[in-house]
Amino acid sequence: MSRYRGPRLKLIRRLKNLPGFTGKSKTPNLGEFRVATDQSASRKISQFCVRLEAKQRLRFNYGLTERQLLKYVRIARKTRGSTGQVPLQLLEMRLDNVIFHLGMASTIPAARQLVNHRHILVNSRIVDIPSYRRKPRDIITVRNRPTSYNAPEGKFPGEDNTPDHLTVSLSEGNRPTGLVNRIANRESVNLNINELLVVEYYSRKA
Repeated sequence: MSRYRGPRLKLIRRLKNLPGFTGKSKTPNLGEFRVATDQSASRKISQFCVRLEAKQRLRFNYGLTERQLLKYVRIARKTRGSTGQVPLQLLEMRLDNVIFHLGMASTIPAARQLVNHRHILVNSRIVDIPSYRRKPRDIITVRNRPTSYNAPEGKFPGEDNTPDHLTVSLSEGNRPTGLVNRIANRESVNLNINELLVVEYYSRKA
């Protein structure tokens, strides 16, 4: 998977809150960028720009390529249910995103690195595919050692903010263990986004 190597601050200023990309749930303080904000507010924003921004927020938050996001939208069009919510459910059930929500990694890119380096076990088997889709009753553990993110004091930064469809605990040796309770719903998504705008953006491609 391709990685975003551009300026992170510039991306955050443009797309605002990206919890999966920055590891923070609150929008950063942008008071120092008043001039740029005032200039952008004075410009008329087209409907295409609104849809493009929604698509970009979804893509960068989950660390997807353009082709991958388009694939999820096409799957949603062939699946029963809301065309806007199905892609979000599929993204929330990705292994890298589940690891992030369990608190095993500070960001989704960091969770992807753990998976690629074969540090993650799913049902006691090594899985090195970040897009691997999780199912209810799957058990996720860290192989051999705690991750660098939760190692200090054996604490779990994501424990208090874990979504309802996931359960996290510490086993022997302070090894984090996660359980997938059910399929994620719309309330589990911690990203402030109008998913219908993304579907409308891809309406001519999907």
